[in-house]
Amino acid sequence: MGVSVARIRVLVVDDHRIFAESLAAALAAEPDVDVAAAGSGPAALRCLERAAAEGRGYDVILVDAELGIVRPPGRPAAGPVPVPAPNSGENGLVDGISLVAGIRSLRPSVRTVVLAEKDDASRAARALQAGACGWVAKDSSLQRLLAVIRGVLRDETHLPPALLTGVLRELMADRKHRTESEELVESLTPREREVLRCMVAGLGRKAVAERLFLSPHTVRTHMQNVLGKLGVHSTLAAVALARRAGVGPADLEAPAPVPVLAGDVVERGGQLA
Repeated sequence: MGVSVARIRVLVVDDHRIFAESLAAALAAEPDVDVAAAGSGPAALRCLERAAAEGRGYDVILVDAELGIVRPPGRPAAGPVPVPAPNSGENGLVDGISLVAGIRSLRPSVRTVVLAEKDDASRAARALQAGACGWVAKDSSLQRLLAVIRGVLRDETHLPPALLTGVLRELMADRKHRTESEELVESLTPREREVLRCMVAGLGRKAVAERLFLSPHTVRTHMQNVLGKLGVHSTLAAVALARRAGVGPADLEAPAPVPVLAGDVVERGGQLA
């Protein structure tokens, strides 16, 4: 009797069909690899959901670093211009890094490896922070790619040696910025943090007032205080800093707490409480 071989299920995600199909065909020639291909982020998520429902989830996802990025005529490959992909769908997961983060959130046991046309320490660091286990050049040999696929299944992280110093520098700088951002957020009062979470959720002043049962004038004051304490001059900058500090959006489906805090004006049925 033959010995059964544990098979590795791989999904190639690349919107360049010829590359995706060629890579899938090369991987499929391996005796222990089952492979499929998807041409966009939303298509990849649908493949993951379908495979999970059928009880045969993927082990490794190979994601194009420039997924969803198109280049205008005459622009070389080294200078892509990011624009929304026409097939992005309702999920909004277009670029490769966002897809990696989405996979990490939905299927944390699945390993992701980013395939890149060029080395980029900044983007490689972002990929690792999003949950990627490896960064591999598209022109690497098949044996190198297979070694990475098998390595990430052993919980290894794979980066080209030339990128290691740059990636470490990027990660250290990001940690420093995150620590500074966390300290700034800590300086906010509980109510100001709640207002900030509403800002992260994309709520405007009127919506924040309705959610927190405050007057628009009070919300305006809180927002000004938030910007001042964070040392920024716009809502967008405040949201970016908040996300860097790990502040998530307010849960818009859950009812908002309605305690009266010092300095708040609470409205009930048109009457000031």
